[in-house]
Amino acid sequence: MSVINIHSYPKSWAGILVAFASAVAFALSNGAANLAYHAGSNALTVATVRFVLTSLTLVVWLGFGRISLALTRRDTAIAVGLGLVTALYSWALLKSFNAIPFALAILVFYLFPLISAAIVGLLGWEKFGWRTVAAIVLALIGLALALDLRTGHLDVGGVALALLAAFGWAGVITVSSHVFGKGDARPLTLCMMVAASVLLLMICLASGEFALPRTSAGWISFMVASELYGFAIIAFFVAVSMIGPLRTSLLAYADAVVSAGLGVFLLGQTLTVVQLVGIALVIAALIGATLSK
Repeated sequence: MSVINIHSYPKSWAGILVAFASAVAFALSNGAANLAYHAGSNALTVATVRFVLTSLTLVVWLGFGRISLALTRRDTAIAVGLGLVTALYSWALLKSFNAIPFALAILVFYLFPLISAAIVGLLGWEKFGWRTVAAIVLALIGLALALDLRTGHLDVGGVALALLAAFGWAGVITVSSHVFGKGDARPLTLCMMVAASVLLLMICLASGEFALPRTSAGWISFMVASELYGFAIIAFFVAVSMIGPLRTSLLAYADAVVSAGLGVFLLGQTLTVVQLVGIALVIAALIGATLSK
Protein backbone atom coordinates (compact mmCIF):
# COMPACT_ATOMS: atom_id res chain seq x y z
CA MET A 1 0.00 0.00 0.00
CA SER A 2 1.44 3.35 -1.05
CA VAL A 3 1.89 6.20 1.39
CA ILE A 4 0.97 9.74 0.35
CA ASN A 5 3.03 12.54 1.84
CA ILE A 6 0.50 15.28 2.51
CA HIS A 7 3.31 17.69 3.38
CA SER A 8 4.35 17.76 -0.30
CA TYR A 9 1.05 19.30 -1.40
CA PRO A 10 1.68 22.87 -0.13
CA LYS A 11 5.06 22.90 -1.89
CA SER A 12 3.51 21.54 -5.11
CA TRP A 13 0.78 24.16 -5.13
CA ALA A 14 3.31 26.88 -4.40
CA GLY A 15 5.47 25.61 -7.28
CA ILE A 16 2.49 25.62 -9.62
CA LEU A 17 1.68 29.22 -8.69
CA VAL A 18 5.31 30.27 -9.18
CA ALA A 19 5.46 28.57 -12.59
CA PHE A 20 2.22 30.19 -13.68
CA ALA A 21 3.46 33.56 -12.42
CA SER A 22 6.61 33.08 -14.50
CA ALA A 23 4.56 32.39 -17.65
CA VAL A 24 2.35 35.42 -17.08
CA ALA A 25 5.40 37.59 -16.38
CA PHE A 26 7.01 36.51 -19.66
CA ALA A 27 3.82 37.42 -21.55
CA LEU A 28 3.45 40.79 -19.80
CA SER A 29 7.13 41.56 -20.33
CA ASN A 30 6.89 40.98 -24.07
CA GLY A 31 3.62 42.89 -24.26
CA ALA A 32 5.19 45.84 -22.44
CA ALA A 33 8.14 45.72 -24.84
CA ASN A 34 5.69 46.12 -27.70
CA LEU A 35 4.25 49.23 -26.07
CA ALA A 36 7.75 50.64 -25.47
CA TYR A 37 8.41 50.48 -29.21
CA HIS A 38 5.55 52.90 -29.83
CA ALA A 39 7.21 55.36 -27.44
CA GLY A 40 10.48 55.46 -29.36
CA SER A 41 12.44 52.48 -28.05
CA ASN A 42 13.42 49.43 -30.10
CA ALA A 43 14.05 45.70 -29.82
CA LEU A 44 17.82 46.01 -29.43
CA THR A 45 17.54 48.41 -26.50
CA VAL A 46 14.89 46.35 -24.72
CA ALA A 47 16.90 43.14 -25.16
CA THR A 48 20.10 44.78 -23.90
CA VAL A 49 18.56 46.28 -20.77
CA ARG A 50 16.73 43.02 -20.06
CA PHE A 51 19.94 41.01 -19.93
CA VAL A 52 21.90 43.63 -18.00
CA LEU A 53 19.24 43.89 -15.28
CA THR A 54 18.78 40.10 -15.15
CA SER A 55 22.55 39.66 -14.74
CA LEU A 56 22.62 42.13 -11.85
CA THR A 57 19.61 40.45 -10.23
CA LEU A 58 21.24 37.02 -10.46
CA VAL A 59 24.48 38.36 -8.95
CA VAL A 60 22.56 39.70 -5.95
CA TRP A 61 20.45 36.52 -5.63
CA LEU A 62 23.43 34.16 -5.78
CA GLY A 63 25.45 36.45 -3.53
CA PHE A 64 22.84 36.31 -0.77
CA GLY A 65 22.72 32.54 -1.15
CA ARG A 66 26.52 32.35 -0.95
CA ILE A 67 26.54 30.15 -4.03
CA SER A 68 29.87 29.69 -5.75
CA LEU A 69 30.07 31.24 -9.20
CA ALA A 70 33.21 29.31 -10.17
CA LEU A 71 32.98 27.31 -13.40
CA THR A 72 35.43 25.10 -15.24
CA ARG A 73 37.01 26.47 -18.41
CA ARG A 74 34.93 24.03 -20.46
CA ASP A 75 31.65 25.03 -18.83
CA THR A 76 32.53 28.72 -19.08
CA ALA A 77 33.28 28.45 -22.80
CA ILE A 78 30.02 26.59 -23.49
CA ALA A 79 27.97 28.96 -21.33
CA VAL A 80 29.45 31.99 -23.12
CA GLY A 81 28.59 30.44 -26.48
CA LEU A 82 25.04 29.72 -25.36
CA GLY A 83 24.79 33.26 -24.00
CA LEU A 84 25.70 34.71 -27.39
CA VAL A 85 23.03 32.58 -29.06
CA THR A 86 20.54 33.63 -26.37
CA ALA A 87 21.23 37.31 -27.03
CA LEU A 88 20.66 36.93 -30.77
CA TYR A 89 17.50 34.84 -30.55
CA SER A 90 15.99 37.19 -27.94
CA TRP A 91 16.72 40.17 -30.17
CA ALA A 92 15.15 38.35 -33.13
CA LEU A 93 11.99 37.56 -31.16
CA LEU A 94 11.59 41.15 -29.99
CA LYS A 95 12.10 42.43 -33.54
CA SER A 96 9.41 40.06 -34.83
CA PHE A 97 6.81 41.95 -32.76
CA ASN A 98 7.17 44.87 -35.19
CA ALA A 99 6.36 42.71 -38.20
CA ILE A 100 3.61 40.26 -37.22
CA PRO A 101 0.89 40.25 -34.53
CA PHE A 102 2.32 39.79 -31.05
CA ALA A 103 0.34 36.62 -30.28
CA LEU A 104 1.43 34.94 -33.51
CA ALA A 105 5.10 35.78 -32.90
CA ILE A 106 4.90 34.15 -29.46
CA LEU A 107 3.08 31.17 -30.96
CA VAL A 108 5.81 30.60 -33.56
CA PHE A 109 8.44 30.95 -30.84
CA TYR A 110 6.70 28.31 -28.73
CA LEU A 111 7.43 25.69 -31.35
CA PHE A 112 10.81 25.38 -29.63
CA PRO A 113 9.92 22.26 -27.56
CA LEU A 114 9.04 20.37 -30.74
CA ILE A 115 12.14 21.69 -32.52
CA SER A 116 14.24 20.59 -29.55
CA ALA A 117 12.65 17.13 -29.63
CA ALA A 118 13.40 16.88 -33.34
CA ILE A 119 17.03 17.91 -32.80
CA VAL A 120 17.73 15.36 -30.06
CA GLY A 121 15.93 12.70 -32.10
CA LEU A 122 17.96 13.38 -35.23
CA LEU A 123 21.18 13.39 -33.20
CA GLY A 124 20.23 10.06 -31.64
CA TRP A 125 20.29 11.40 -28.08
CA GLU A 126 16.67 10.41 -27.45
CA LYS A 127 14.13 8.18 -29.14
CA PHE A 128 12.09 9.99 -31.77
CA GLY A 129 8.66 8.45 -31.17
CA TRP A 130 5.45 8.60 -33.17
CA ARG A 131 3.83 10.84 -30.56
CA THR A 132 6.44 13.50 -31.22
CA VAL A 133 5.90 13.19 -34.97
CA ALA A 134 2.13 13.49 -34.49
CA ALA A 135 2.60 16.54 -32.26
CA ILE A 136 4.82 18.22 -34.87
CA VAL A 137 2.30 17.58 -37.64
CA LEU A 138 -0.58 18.89 -35.51
CA ALA A 139 1.45 21.95 -34.53
CA LEU A 140 2.28 22.73 -38.16
CA ILE A 141 -1.39 22.46 -39.13
CA GLY A 142 -2.35 24.74 -36.23
CA LEU A 143 0.41 27.18 -37.14
CA ALA A 144 -0.80 27.37 -40.75
CA LEU A 145 -4.29 28.21 -39.48
CA ALA A 146 -3.00 30.71 -36.91
CA LEU A 147 -0.91 32.55 -39.50
CA ASP A 148 -3.92 32.48 -41.86
CA LEU A 149 -1.86 31.77 -44.97
CA ARG A 150 -4.96 32.22 -47.18
CA THR A 151 -4.89 36.01 -46.91
CA GLY A 152 -1.53 36.47 -48.61
CA HIS A 153 -0.69 39.37 -46.26
CA LEU A 154 1.75 37.40 -44.14
CA ASP A 155 5.03 39.15 -43.33
CA VAL A 156 7.53 36.40 -44.10
CA GLY A 157 10.37 38.32 -42.49
CA GLY A 158 8.55 38.57 -39.17
CA VAL A 159 7.71 34.87 -39.16
CA ALA A 160 11.34 34.07 -40.03
CA LEU A 161 12.57 36.13 -37.06
CA ALA A 162 10.21 34.35 -34.64
CA LEU A 163 11.16 30.97 -36.12
CA LEU A 164 14.85 31.84 -35.83
CA ALA A 165 14.24 32.66 -32.17
CA ALA A 166 12.52 29.29 -31.69
CA PHE A 167 15.46 27.43 -33.26
CA GLY A 168 17.89 29.45 -31.14
CA TRP A 169 16.14 28.67 -27.85
CA ALA A 170 15.71 25.01 -28.86
CA GLY A 171 19.43 24.80 -29.54
CA VAL A 172 20.27 26.38 -26.18
CA ILE A 173 17.98 23.95 -24.34
CA THR A 174 19.31 20.93 -26.24
CA VAL A 175 22.98 21.71 -25.75
CA SER A 176 22.70 22.85 -22.13
CA SER A 177 20.66 19.84 -21.00
CA HIS A 178 22.95 17.39 -22.82
CA VAL A 179 26.23 18.96 -21.73
CA PHE A 180 25.50 20.24 -18.23
CA GLY A 181 23.07 17.58 -17.02
CA LYS A 182 21.14 18.17 -13.81
CA GLY A 183 23.59 20.32 -11.88
CA ASP A 184 22.86 23.77 -10.46
CA ALA A 185 22.08 25.84 -13.56
CA ARG A 186 22.12 29.25 -11.88
CA PRO A 187 25.89 30.00 -12.14
CA LEU A 188 25.79 28.81 -15.76
CA THR A 189 22.77 30.99 -16.41
CA LEU A 190 24.54 34.00 -14.92
CA CYS A 191 27.48 33.40 -17.24
CA MET A 192 25.08 33.21 -20.18
CA MET A 193 23.31 36.42 -19.16
CA VAL A 194 26.60 38.30 -18.79
CA ALA A 195 27.81 37.08 -22.21
CA ALA A 196 24.51 38.12 -23.77
CA SER A 197 24.71 41.53 -22.09
CA VAL A 198 28.25 42.17 -23.37
CA LEU A 199 27.37 41.18 -26.94
CA LEU A 200 24.25 43.36 -27.06
CA LEU A 201 26.05 46.32 -25.50
CA MET A 202 28.75 46.00 -28.18
CA ILE A 203 26.08 45.91 -30.91
CA CYS A 204 24.43 49.00 -29.39
CA LEU A 205 27.74 50.89 -29.42
CA ALA A 206 28.57 49.80 -32.98
CA SER A 207 25.14 50.48 -34.45
CA GLY A 208 24.15 53.53 -32.44
CA GLU A 209 20.63 52.11 -32.19
CA PHE A 210 20.29 52.41 -28.42
CA ALA A 211 16.99 54.24 -28.08
CA LEU A 212 15.18 54.98 -24.84
CA PRO A 213 11.46 55.83 -24.69
CA ARG A 214 10.39 59.45 -25.17
CA THR A 215 7.24 59.46 -23.03
CA SER A 216 6.38 58.69 -19.43
CA ALA A 217 4.08 55.84 -20.46
CA GLY A 218 6.86 54.50 -22.68
CA TRP A 219 9.30 54.52 -19.76
CA ILE A 220 6.84 52.62 -17.59
CA SER A 221 6.39 49.98 -20.32
CA PHE A 222 10.16 49.84 -20.86
CA MET A 223 10.93 49.22 -17.19
CA VAL A 224 8.07 46.72 -16.84
CA ALA A 225 9.42 44.82 -19.86
CA SER A 226 12.89 44.68 -18.28
CA GLU A 227 11.98 43.99 -14.66
CA LEU A 228 9.33 41.36 -15.39
CA TYR A 229 11.75 39.49 -17.64
CA GLY A 230 14.21 39.18 -14.76
CA PHE A 231 11.41 38.08 -12.42
CA ALA A 232 10.18 35.52 -14.97
CA ILE A 233 13.65 33.97 -15.34
CA ILE A 234 14.16 33.69 -11.59
CA ALA A 235 10.62 32.38 -10.99
CA PHE A 236 11.15 29.76 -13.70
CA PHE A 237 14.22 28.38 -11.89
CA VAL A 238 12.41 28.41 -8.55
CA ALA A 239 9.45 26.53 -10.07
CA VAL A 240 11.73 23.89 -11.59
CA SER A 241 13.32 23.29 -8.20
CA MET A 242 9.86 22.93 -6.58
CA ILE A 243 7.82 20.91 -9.09
CA GLY A 244 10.33 19.76 -11.70
CA PRO A 245 10.90 20.73 -15.35
CA LEU A 246 7.94 18.78 -16.80
CA ARG A 247 5.13 20.51 -14.92
CA THR A 248 6.95 23.84 -15.17
CA SER A 249 7.10 23.46 -18.96
CA LEU A 250 3.41 22.63 -19.14
CA LEU A 251 2.48 25.73 -17.19
CA ALA A 252 4.86 27.83 -19.29
CA TYR A 253 2.53 27.34 -22.25
CA ALA A 254 0.18 29.77 -20.49
CA ASP A 255 2.50 32.42 -21.92
CA ALA A 256 1.10 31.77 -25.41
CA VAL A 257 -2.49 32.00 -24.17
CA VAL A 258 -1.91 35.18 -22.17
CA SER A 259 -0.01 36.69 -25.11
CA ALA A 260 -2.97 36.05 -27.40
CA GLY A 261 -5.20 37.92 -24.95
CA LEU A 262 -2.74 40.80 -24.61
CA GLY A 263 -2.47 41.11 -28.37
CA VAL A 264 -6.23 41.53 -28.66
CA PHE A 265 -7.13 43.57 -25.57
CA LEU A 266 -3.97 45.59 -24.92
CA LEU A 267 -2.46 46.06 -28.37
CA GLY A 268 -5.69 46.07 -30.39
CA GLN A 269 -4.56 43.29 -32.70
CA THR A 270 -7.48 41.24 -34.03
CA LEU A 271 -7.54 37.47 -34.48
CA THR A 272 -10.05 35.56 -36.57
CA VAL A 273 -11.85 32.43 -35.43
CA VAL A 274 -9.61 30.37 -37.74
CA GLN A 275 -6.52 31.85 -36.11
CA LEU A 276 -7.84 31.12 -32.62
CA VAL A 277 -8.48 27.50 -33.64
CA GLY A 278 -4.92 27.34 -34.95
CA ILE A 279 -3.53 28.67 -31.67
CA ALA A 280 -5.54 26.06 -29.76
CA LEU A 281 -4.17 23.26 -31.97
CA VAL A 282 -0.57 24.37 -31.46
CA ILE A 283 -0.99 24.55 -27.69
CA ALA A 284 -2.68 21.12 -27.68
CA ALA A 285 0.25 19.70 -29.66
CA LEU A 286 2.77 21.22 -27.21
CA ILE A 287 0.93 19.88 -24.17
CA GLY A 288 0.53 16.45 -25.78
CA ALA A 289 4.21 16.25 -26.66
CA THR A 290 5.23 17.28 -23.15
CA LEU A 291 2.86 14.81 -21.46
CA SER A 292 4.14 11.98 -23.66
CA LYS A 293 7.54 12.40 -21.98
